[in-house]
Amino acid sequence: MNQVDALKSGPQETKGQAGREILRVEGLTKHFPVGGGLLGRAKVVVQAVDNVSFAVSPQETVAIVGESGSGKTTVGRVVARLLPPTCGKVLFQGEDIASRSERELRDIRQRIQIVFQNPNASLNPRMTVRQLLSEPLVVHNWPKRNHEKRVLKILDTVGLPVAYVDRYPHEFSGGQKQRIAIGRALAVGPQLVVFDEPVSALDVSIQAQIIQLLDKIQKDTGMASIFISHDLSVVRAISDSVVVLYLGKVMESGPCREIFTSPRHPYTQALISAVPKIQARPAEGDSRIMLKGDIPNPSDPPSGCRFRTRCWKAKDICAAKAPELTGNGGRHAVACHFPD
Repeated sequence: MNQVDALKSGPQETKGQAGREILRVEGLTKHFPVGGGLLGRAKVVVQAVDNVSFAVSPQETVAIVGESGSGKTTVGRVVARLLPPTCGKVLFQGEDIASRSERELRDIRQRIQIVFQNPNASLNPRMTVRQLLSEPLVVHNWPKRNHEKRVLKILDTVGLPVAYVDRYPHEFSGGQKQRIAIGRALAVGPQLVVFDEPVSALDVSIQAQIIQLLDKIQKDTGMASIFISHDLSVVRAISDSVVVLYLGKVMESGPCREIFTSPRHPYTQALISAVPKIQARPAEGDSRIMLKGDIPNPSDPPSGCRFRTRCWKAKDICAAKAPELTGNGGRHAVACHFPD
């Protein structure tokens, strides 16, 4: 199914919800101290992520969505242990990796990989495709006699001809470079891959090809994935579950189909209203919701509900008390005093 067809048929069914959890994030918080320390000034703390929790099952794609500054990339980097958390747990196959040392993380990093938005930043321009795909195998001590076979297998997996094996990154298009970056992440057979805006820099037609590729890889390998994106049309095409972040806090989470057909949080409703719809005439109530103002400074977030300064439903209680993330008896949960 291509991207357009996926959008026409709506969100996909959840694949991984019945399986055991491969990852559980509990109360994840990440603060960054910035500035201060001079002339007696207090340090400013950026509250990038605050008390975020979610779970991922095998062969499931959990999307983390939100505007720039929502904290979604920080969540991905902490899960991949490129950043240590300020507090909270990151349980991978039942093991809390948040407190592990760099030495203890080596084996875990073979099982958790990350793909970034810009492949140019992760592909050494002086290395051939063969070298780029072999490097993770060397780092994780795979037998050298198996390297060539594995490299050729990965090229086939990501849809690149074997003849490209001795070419350099500058000889490829943006979409081909991203396939190589995906291949590097897959080389050591991870069980979880974090995709941080992997298609946002690509043309729409190439985006659809990469989405198809990721869907096929997931079905073939059974790997789980975290898909970070601000583009909800892409999220709707690929994800099973969705976590909506705003200013570091979870606003809403649940199965993809429920989030897109019955969003309960005003912020989620605004995001979804901006997704282009394939229909001859807009239905009643389908007009785009325009949010007022900009996302506040994460070093000085609003009291109570962090979304209240841009919310058309806000009342006094929204400033006085932060809403708890509560469910409706299923997997769909929302943090709002006045949810739909």
